[in-house]
Amino acid sequence: MRVSVVGGSVVPDPVEELAEDVGRLLAQRGHTVVCGGLGGAMEAVCRGAKNAGGETIGILPGEDRDEANEYVDISIATGLGHARNALVVMNGDAVIAIDGSGGTLSEIGFGNVYDRPIAGIRTHNLGTLDRYQACKTPEEAVKYIEREV
Repeated sequence: MRVSVVGGSVVPDPVEELAEDVGRLLAQRGHTVVCGGLGGAMEAVCRGAKNAGGETIGILPGEDRDEANEYVDISIATGLGHARNALVVMNGDAVIAIDGSGGTLSEIGFGNVYDRPIAGIRTHNLGTLDRYQACKTPEEAVKYIEREV
């Protein structure tokens, strides 16, 4: 399965470690990581996936595929800026949101619009949003999305 992992472009070390753990777990379980392809949580999740032998796809906001972080296998330039957030979500079967701010919140919203299961780790408090589960650990998040797809 492809899993869209969304989160902040600048994150503190503990969040970076969480994102790397998510990427590692997804790769170990045979899933492909889809993300925005830049830094922060996106780079960390890709690094975790690559270090575990997984595949990564980065859907970039700009027009240059070379802007992707070094752990992206397939880089897709869009020239769409934040509007590419819809494409990040549409290209996954589920969403894991880690930390983040407005961009991440928009991706969570697109996950809801496109009826994807969404696991959130240390991200926005969304209460009873359909198919959304707040999770405390990377393991809990991965198990939730696997169960829901």
